[in-house]
Amino acid sequence: MKNLEKLEQLYEGKAKKVYSTNVEGVVIVDYKDDATAFNGEKKGTILGKGVINNKMSNYIMKQLEETGVPTHLVEELSDRETAVKKVSIVPLEVIVRNVAAGSFSKRMGVEEGKELLRPIIEFSYKCDELNDPFINDDYALALGLATEEEIETIKSYTRKVNETLKAFFLNIGIKLIDFKIEFGRLADGTIILADEISPDTCRLWDVNTNEKLDKDRFRRDLGGTEEAYQEVMRRIFGK
Repeated sequence: MKNLEKLEQLYEGKAKKVYSTNVEGVVIVDYKDDATAFNGEKKGTILGKGVINNKMSNYIMKQLEETGVPTHLVEELSDRETAVKKVSIVPLEVIVRNVAAGSFSKRMGVEEGKELLRPIIEFSYKCDELNDPFINDDYALALGLATEEEIETIKSYTRKVNETLKAFFLNIGIKLIDFKIEFGRLADGTIILADEISPDTCRLWDVNTNEKLDKDRFRRDLGGTEEAYQEVMRRIFGK
């Protein structure tokens, strides 16, 4: 964007910083190499993660825009910085599960790696103090986190995101196990996809070996985390 200026920092989260700009309705997101797990209890650094997550997320957001899913993407500014539409985040973490893994396997007693008969969409209340508790539609409505229309819009977009991402990753030899996305409201209330889509927010397994190519390598101390992120980047961009 011409004449876009980065101004003061508005927010710093676990993986990103957000800055105001001189353009109405546009902010700049700066991706960090910081890594956290278990709601911030485990902390570390994944070298190069910020660059990978920024470029990968923007590339995928463009693909999703083409399928009719509106996103916050405005323009990639550098390896780590992207101009995005300013939103107020809907306080729901939207999780899609295609294969049993992680907390779902523990909670439901289902062997990790078992294919589910259909994708599951679940919500968590986005609240660090409460450890992002699992909730359903009625909770969200009763607490005023979203309206019925917003929930239906979010679910509709989420299903489209899942189908698009499954095909996208399968084409580069990766199985999409599960993922987390977030949505935001523009100033006029329009719901759009926000946040990021990356190895931080997706469980990605190699189709042939089931090797984990995502943040589980950091969570579970498996080693080779940077190499896994780089491998996903290589498969997407061919370099």
